[in-house]
Amino acid sequence: PHPEGAYKAYIHVPPSMLAAYLPIVKNMHGRKWVPEHKVWEVPLTKVTLRFIEKYLPDVVDWTFDPPAELPERLEVVRPQPRPRSFRLSKFETEITALEQALLLKRYSWRTIKNYKSCFRKFLLHHEPLHPREITRSQMEAYLVKLIKERNISESHHKQIVAALGTYYREIARQETKVFQFAQPKKSKKLPQVLTETEVVRLLQAIDNPKHRSILMLVYSAGLRLSEVINLRLNDLQPEKQRLYVHGGKGKKDRCTLLAPKVWNQLQHYLELYQPVEWLFEGQTGGPYSARSVQNIFSRAKER
Repeated sequence: PHPEGAYKAYIHVPPSMLAAYLPIVKNMHGRKWVPEHKVWEVPLTKVTLRFIEKYLPDVVDWTFDPPAELPERLEVVRPQPRPRSFRLSKFETEITALEQALLLKRYSWRTIKNYKSCFRKFLLHHEPLHPREITRSQMEAYLVKLIKERNISESHHKQIVAALGTYYREIARQETKVFQFAQPKKSKKLPQVLTETEVVRLLQAIDNPKHRSILMLVYSAGLRLSEVINLRLNDLQPEKQRLYVHGGKGKKDRCTLLAPKVWNQLQHYLELYQPVEWLFEGQTGGPYSARSVQNIFSRAKER
């Protein structure tokens, strides 16, 4: 849009000259077709004048003298895109309601984070519609689009369906929208298991005592990533050669093996690092991050 008060010029191209001059007019910055008068409106600037004098010298017949105070060029004010947080602010009540429903079910913080992320992206895709206005067919079309264009994984597909199911059943009370919603068929993939030799080579590639202790514990005790980073000092029971794991898969506690060789490595690590509460502490004193453990494994694998 032209700023208010900006000078404008109007160019009429006769039908007999369209083939020769229309492509030139269409190259003019800021042009706009005015259908009721069959003319092209262009911003009258010094750049426009130079363009006309160069490319349309025999066509334009000025009926007035251009003012001396013309701007050099048109300054187009482009609307700034609204940030995501602003676009979602009107749906904050619905997002909070979903979070509360998941908290009451005692879902883990990671699951709540993932479900909220799925729900936010769903809302942004259907903006400006309120989630209660979105139809079942629109939901299915959204999932098809993600599968075709982004090739989302089966687990991500299930997360989206679960998040929408929780919202429409328990908050919006529109259960028919998600009744018997299609669930992705779970593929049966064999886990990739390292051989004993590969595990030894992996551990030998690590010099840092803390990093080696983490991976030794993971492989010897059969721990998941979330389990090893949430271990506390009092979970170690070396006298019984066992390790207590809180809230594992399915929120179940269990005991697992603490091998003597691993305990020797842990003693060396504990003497050097002296953690206070968590067995493996991060830089701020909290538990070690999952991403850091993944990086340890990736770097060791590359060596």
